[in-house]
Amino acid sequence: MELIREKFERVKTFLQPKGITKRWITSTLLVTAIVLFIILAVCIFAVAGYYNSYASNTLYSYANDSVITFFSPYLDGTDEAFQEKSMEFVENFTDKSKVEVVVIDKHGAVCVSSSGFKGQDTLENMEDVHNAMKSKTGISRWKGFNSNGEHIMSVAMVFPTSDGNFKGAVRFITSLKAIDAQIYTFIAIVVLIYIIALGFVTFSGSFFVRTIVVPVRKINDVTKAFTQGNIDARIELQGDERDEINELADSVNNMLNEVSATDKIKNDFITTVSHELRTPLTAIKGWGEMLRELGPDDIELTKRGTDIIISESERLSQLVEELLNFSRLQNGTLSLRLEKIDVLAELDETIFVFKERSKRDGIELTYSAPDLPAPMMADPNRIKQVFVNILDNAFKYTEQGGMVSVEAFIDGERLIIQVLDTGCGIAQEDLPNVKMKFYKANIQVRGSGIGLAVVDELVKMHNGTLDIQSKLGIGTTVTIILPIEEVKIDESINLINDIIGDDLSDV
Repeated sequence: MELIREKFERVKTFLQPKGITKRWITSTLLVTAIVLFIILAVCIFAVAGYYNSYASNTLYSYANDSVITFFSPYLDGTDEAFQEKSMEFVENFTDKSKVEVVVIDKHGAVCVSSSGFKGQDTLENMEDVHNAMKSKTGISRWKGFNSNGEHIMSVAMVFPTSDGNFKGAVRFITSLKAIDAQIYTFIAIVVLIYIIALGFVTFSGSFFVRTIVVPVRKINDVTKAFTQGNIDARIELQGDERDEINELADSVNNMLNEVSATDKIKNDFITTVSHELRTPLTAIKGWGEMLRELGPDDIELTKRGTDIIISESERLSQLVEELLNFSRLQNGTLSLRLEKIDVLAELDETIFVFKERSKRDGIELTYSAPDLPAPMMADPNRIKQVFVNILDNAFKYTEQGGMVSVEAFIDGERLIIQVLDTGCGIAQEDLPNVKMKFYKANIQVRGSGIGLAVVDELVKMHNGTLDIQSKLGIGTTVTIILPIEEVKIDESINLINDIIGDDLSDV
């Protein structure tokens, strides 16, 4: 039943074409049919012309000057002498089996005929003779049907006259029946070849089009099913040949896989952000309600609640800022306010802020940096954001009693900063994706999953690089490389003066 339905659909598609099939029929099949038809018509006309030309040339070859020479002495003689000479001419004609010779006397009547049948033709009915009389050469060809309905060709040759009176004529007539039969046979053969050729083109072309249309329909059906919510829909094509259709199917499948993965990451991101927003909001609301009920004597509890509200508000503000930065990054509106800064000074400030957090979280923080400045044209707020996000990740993924180490050193015109932690680490299969938007290798730890994506883009905008190496259960190393200006020792003091505003010229 399925096979019958499939065949019915194929017939329906061919009879009611649309899309690629319709374009193929109108642009290829129709053009091919017209071209073949023109070739067919040219061949038929060429063959028919050849046969007719052969018959015409043969008849013209009989109407030569020897005929005039033979009859000239008797044109002005008696009718009996002309008839006797006409019978002699006809008897001596060698091709009587193929060509009928008819001699017309000066009265316009048939004098002698090689067929022995004079018929009822008169001069008025002999169109070839009339045309020959009007012709300058005195010879004319005619093709048509005789009184018996037979298709014939004739060449008439009138005898020359000095007084303008008709002196007689000779007609050479041949039947075109055999020639017509050959032409019709040729037409039948050529038409048959045309039908076979057009049928072959139609069959092969429709088969080729079907090998394109059917897979494209499958691709279209799968994409429609995917857009309607079936995220597991994938394209399955038969055949091992790697052609453009299979490559397209693979590309679409890869795209659908990526869309599915992105959709999952997006859903996880929404869940994570919702949780990240709900947790501080719950704390703020809870402590706000508690503070409303506290009396004026609960100073310590009031201070503690206020600190928590401020802390959670800062956490919310940081998350909102992170989301805004990511939105600007996606829209291409994230811009830098460049100025000459000391990158190590910004790193020092960030380390100072995280010193308090290290004590609070019970994580050891070590810091090592050269005593030289690291000048570069950069946005100080964005650079500090990079350092804050990297250190925040290191602390989030490091348990109490662990260690976070920050080392910075200058290599020519490069500042290399390495942040090492003894946290949980990242699995090797997750490592290539950690800088992707919305991606979180460890969903147990708070965070939106967009921090590293923003950091990576900010570092690139400063013409730097961000590299992450990690081993699961051992820790992670983040390496930031930024281009800086090479500063000599004797120039560093003036640079420090410009940055911190202190006059160190006496040093």
